[in-house]
Amino acid sequence: MMPMRTLPMMLASAAFVGLAAAPAFALDGADLVAKFNAASAVNGTTITYDGADVDGDSVTLSNVALKTVGSDKDLKIGEVTLEGVEEYDDGGYYVETVSLPDVDLSEAEGSLSVKDIAVGGLTIPANPNGGTIDDMLLYESASTGAVTVTAKGKQVFALESIDANLNRQDDDTGFDFDAALKGVKADLSDVEDAKTKDAIQKLGLTTLAGEMTMKGSWEIASGKIALDEYALDFANVGRLNLTFNISGYTLEFIKAIQEAMKAQEANPNKEEANQALGLSMMGLMQQLTFNGASIRFDDASITKRVLDYIAKEQGTTGDQFAQSLKGLVPIMMAQLNVPELQNQVSAAANAYLDQPKSLTISAKPEKPVPFPMIMGAAMGAPNTVPSVLGVKVTAND
Repeated sequence: MMPMRTLPMMLASAAFVGLAAAPAFALDGADLVAKFNAASAVNGTTITYDGADVDGDSVTLSNVALKTVGSDKDLKIGEVTLEGVEEYDDGGYYVETVSLPDVDLSEAEGSLSVKDIAVGGLTIPANPNGGTIDDMLLYESASTGAVTVTAKGKQVFALESIDANLNRQDDDTGFDFDAALKGVKADLSDVEDAKTKDAIQKLGLTTLAGEMTMKGSWEIASGKIALDEYALDFANVGRLNLTFNISGYTLEFIKAIQEAMKAQEANPNKEEANQALGLSMMGLMQQLTFNGASIRFDDASITKRVLDYIAKEQGTTGDQFAQSLKGLVPIMMAQLNVPELQNQVSAAANAYLDQPKSLTISAKPEKPVPFPMIMGAAMGAPNTVPSVLGVKVTAND
């Protein structure tokens, strides 16, 4: 017979092995969605679902629908699968991959199709009301396959893929982001307005093909957002790139905007609500600081076609029209009473019209400029704004 003192030890060992072989805690799908909604509500969106089926580290949500503040119609998504789900000690969650069903929306006017939608590295905070990067709803990657839009049975827009990435900085003070829309195609042949359609055809813009790219960073504590690139690049047209750099866009600033928008939604008097929102936004804008911005266009033959098209409408040639613009620009700029900027614009216009390569308008003040100072200059002495912001205009550089 087994000694009585050995039996408790055997039972304890069996229990330990059983616990080690099984998950320590079963995932709570309802808790996961509740915390996701608490975090996403900050952006004005939440989801509803009929059921959450948990299988190991996977959670499948059925009949998911997206609710957006200000919209009385939910967007039906369908079944959403979350795989590689891990619950953190603080109650937050990490989801390795989120797979969504293809989108296929059809109405009388047209349709929208989006394939292969996926999100990777989704972090759901336990408490979204904190002030650190760990209290934010973040993803590491997001992507789709082909996207198509049709109107009246004809494809008018398409792209091959969308890829976006969000990377936490090493010191956890913020993150870097980038995105790319590849294989963009647009068909403008069915524009109904006769004059617009004629212009599109003569300018060779019936079909457009290109891509869109974006990259930048955000420092959470200072609220410094640097959009280093926001570019549209189309073949036989050109590349338009926008950049800006501001400070003060903190989590507190974002929450204040959200509270103002919630107040607007709750106010049944829409005119009063809109006025209150406008005043709130004006007040909040005073917390921002302008560090710099630019807009640059690199020509890929569209400028000459535009000059030729307008010139033909006026019964002249593209070269003659360009020469007339050279004389017109200084006259128009003189009305602004900004001599230094007038000379820059005139010189840039002359160089660009002679040989269209690139045109850049940049604003880089010597020191960051608070938005109230910009607003004050705009209202009191508009002609000083270019010098306050350090505006420069150059061509072919």
